[in-house]
Amino acid sequence: MNAPYPEVAPAILATLHREARIAGQAVMLRVQEQFGLDAGAALRILAEHSRQPAFDMAALNALTADFGKLTFNEAARRHCLAARDAGGQLWVLSTDPWDSASRAYAGHVLGEPFKTGLAHPADLATLLARHEEGLRAMEGVGGIDTLVAQESATEALSFASIAEDVSPVVRLVRSTLYDALKAGASDIHLETDARGLTVKYRIDGVLSHIAHAPGTEVAEQAISRVKVMSELDIAERRVPQDGRFKVAMQGREVDVRVSIMPSVFGEDAVLRILDRQALSEELAGLTLEGLGYAGVTLARIRKLAAEPYGMLLVTGPTGSGKTTTLYAAISEINHGRDKIITIEDPVEYQLPGVLQIPVNEKKGLTFARGLRSILRHDPDKIMVGEIRDADTAQIAVQSALTGHLVFTTVHANNVFDVIGRFIHMGVDPYSFVSALNGIVAQRLVRVNCPHCAVPTVPADELLELSGLTLEKTHDFDFRQGTGCGYCRGSGYKGRRAIAEILLLTDELRELIVARAPISQIKESAAHGGTKSLRDAALALVKTGDTTLEEVNRVTLVG
Repeated sequence: MNAPYPEVAPAILATLHREARIAGQAVMLRVQEQFGLDAGAALRILAEHSRQPAFDMAALNALTADFGKLTFNEAARRHCLAARDAGGQLWVLSTDPWDSASRAYAGHVLGEPFKTGLAHPADLATLLARHEEGLRAMEGVGGIDTLVAQESATEALSFASIAEDVSPVVRLVRSTLYDALKAGASDIHLETDARGLTVKYRIDGVLSHIAHAPGTEVAEQAISRVKVMSELDIAERRVPQDGRFKVAMQGREVDVRVSIMPSVFGEDAVLRILDRQALSEELAGLTLEGLGYAGVTLARIRKLAAEPYGMLLVTGPTGSGKTTTLYAAISEINHGRDKIITIEDPVEYQLPGVLQIPVNEKKGLTFARGLRSILRHDPDKIMVGEIRDADTAQIAVQSALTGHLVFTTVHANNVFDVIGRFIHMGVDPYSFVSALNGIVAQRLVRVNCPHCAVPTVPADELLELSGLTLEKTHDFDFRQGTGCGYCRGSGYKGRRAIAEILLLTDELRELIVARAPISQIKESAAHGGTKSLRDAALALVKTGDTTLEEVNRVTLVG
């Protein structure tokens, strides 16, 4: 149900419109600021006064942009869009109901009748952003016989430099990087198929389809461009290749790690974005509380991080924030009185007052070899980025048994699978449980966009799929984002960590050494207060912070 909004006299709107034009601001944003409204209310007010239909994000998503009628460049410059609805009707959507110049221009270039509508500036910008790298970068792509590439140690990314690029393929790759950085993507996927090149971003842990460039030649040349930037062999297309390069954007350098993989249609590329400066700003003053932990979970992790010796294991899949949790824990206990040394692959963020060693396997510096050397460097606390093999596991356990506090990560699905992983690697169960203080299994859950989340009632099928009933959820505050410019139409903005924590008690140690069934170990852990990842995720649904769909995506039912 739409929120009420104030009656605004036409004279006041006319005044606000003049002020907005003088300030170079969108009139809709001016109305929002003046009356303290949300985006939807401001849109409805101006739509009502101009007698034009209002198009929110959901309505925009139902349209098909027609850049053949009004080019992307003109759409971005004039803040308007030509699009067709499901019936083929042509619409011209603008953000200013009194922008007669844009309507006159549209009437001149479209060559067919059209209807006008109104959209919020942020929503229209989101829609254009989805097409930016696919249309702005690819204007003129097609039938290119040669790849033009100008090499530099660091690619400089800006709107102006992209527009000046002579080669459409270079423009495609650079503008894709530019848009991905603006969107906060962690990875860019360039996928070659039978029709051409598909571009996807991973944002908040989820892949989103961004654009498709038709033509296999375009796909081949785009992948070759990425190879040239990464100093890889462009002639080799049969085996995987790994490389890296740097880009500069808005005065900061960003590292990009590249993985090239052969496929049946050619090659695919995945570009991992490592924005160290943004990460440093994000982690400045980082605390466990800042990651979203609260209550009993926060207290238990802090207790494990403050132990004088032993091992704290954090587990979860790739990209679940394990290293960030360890950084936060170390930052909280880094008071300068202890020697803290880390060995990582790679060092993602520089911790003040901490000796950080990057793994370099080409030079023979592995986790195991580095850990042995660290023990001769008089450490008090050690962080091992990841335990990948039996040798590293053995040394980490021995380090914890000899008076050091060891922070480390390992890949496993939950806290109980970790036990099997270490025993499978040949670690003596008695030594392992003697060294182990606790295990934290974590996931990252997308949270509802604060700007467009509204109350909702989940469907019966969704409740059944989630193992819930209306009786069990009578006190739940179900909310879901509808999609807006702030969240790029996804309905989610940002992520929070959830955790399952196992504190080692004498009873649990005895069960593990005795190779007791996992069911018995789980029962004992539950008596000790261990809550599952599923329960932690459902607690966020209960408070309206996330959705059942997101919880089902991240955790197992039951």
